Amino acid sequence: MSLPKFPRHSLQVLRIIRAEVERPKELPSRPEHGWALRWGRHCPMGLHNSSTVPAPAQSRQFAGGRCSTQGVYEFWRSWWDDITPDQAQAAMRRLAEQKRLVKRWRELEKRVADIAELLSLVEDDTALQAEVQSEIEEVASHLDELELQKAFSGEYDARSAILTVHAGAGGTESQDWAEMLMRMYLRWAERRGYKAEVLDVSSGEEAGIRSAIIGIDGDYACGYLKSEHGVHRLVRLSPFDADHARHTSFALVEVMPEAQADVDVKIEPDDLKVEVFRSSGPGGQHMQKTSSAVRLTHLPTGLVVTCQSERSQYRNKEIALRILQSRVLELELARREEEKARLKGKRIAAGWGNQIRSYILHPYKMVKDHRTDYQTGNPEAVLDGELDDFITAYLRYSLGRENN
Repeated sequence: MSLPKFPRHSLQVLRIIRAEVERPKELPSRPEHGWALRWGRHCPMGLHNSSTVPAPAQSRQFAGGRCSTQGVYEFWRSWWDDITPDQAQAAMRRLAEQKRLVKRWRELEKRVADIAELLSLVEDDTALQAEVQSEIEEVASHLDELELQKAFSGEYDARSAILTVHAGAGGTESQDWAEMLMRMYLRWAERRGYKAEVLDVSSGEEAGIRSAIIGIDGDYACGYLKSEHGVHRLVRLSPFDADHARHTSFALVEVMPEAQADVDVKIEPDDLKVEVFRSSGPGGQHMQKTSSAVRLTHLPTGLVVTCQSERSQYRNKEIALRILQSRVLELELARREEEKARLKGKRIAAGWGNQIRSYILHPYKMVKDHRTDYQTGNPEAVLDGELDDFITAYLRYSLGRENN
């Protein structure tokens, strides 16, 4: 049987297909009580003593290394009674993440089985060969993406992320550059299907922004965006310079996982100093005539968070508390990892010598990541949110460093 010439990156998929073809077709039938089997496999605390799960009518004691349907029910009922609503939400969120992951692998398994069936029909059918080759390339792409999740070894990589952009050295130029970065990450989140929300923005004097805080909600948002933590450098002809001279601008991007209240961080009301004041900067009449802006100070750590983007004081306080919880969590992570060379909570100066990526618009066009040496000659696409290639290169780079 003549097979189509498959691309080199599809070899791994072909190995999976070969295993699928060679697998015995006669499989043992599923047990009559499939739900009982599922409960037995996930019996809490490893209490089941064999792979044989009794029918619901049969009964076993919960103690003595044995498990029964009633015992499982009692265990989970007591577990739900002993946890807080926030902990329950966190548990259900983790369960949903695992279900989505299993679903993706099951769908990939089904597609590989379908390809295995098509291979027996390929022969000299050119149209079918092209279809099989297209399917293999698509499956290979999905497989590569799932393999990259090995790089998400951090405790909080599966979480949503809070991303902060700070304008660095360069004045108005850097403030405009910070706004360009904010738009880039909003566009990236939109492309990925993530929900992005600008939590707070501090506008610049002439143009751009001094800083912005963005909440990005989605699976593994923090794991993907950890590649963006650092200083970003822009070289271009200045639109704010009458001489059109070439300027270099810097902006700092910080990424931290979104904390879950009362699960990761518990902030006591007595540890908070709450101040309200009138909003500043551009906005409607309501924002500048009422004390809607909120400043929270965490007394034990000295962390200060300000939010003035919403018209409601209650909403501003809610957002500020959400940011503060994530910063307290980030501080705790930095404390745990202080013996390592790179700290998640380490403050990096936004200036020369510290950049992780350069965006050059003049005299030539190029975007280069200085950690992985990955580069592209299309900065317009990158600034429009096409960051996946840079993120993938960094994840492979970090995975290789962990393996070494």
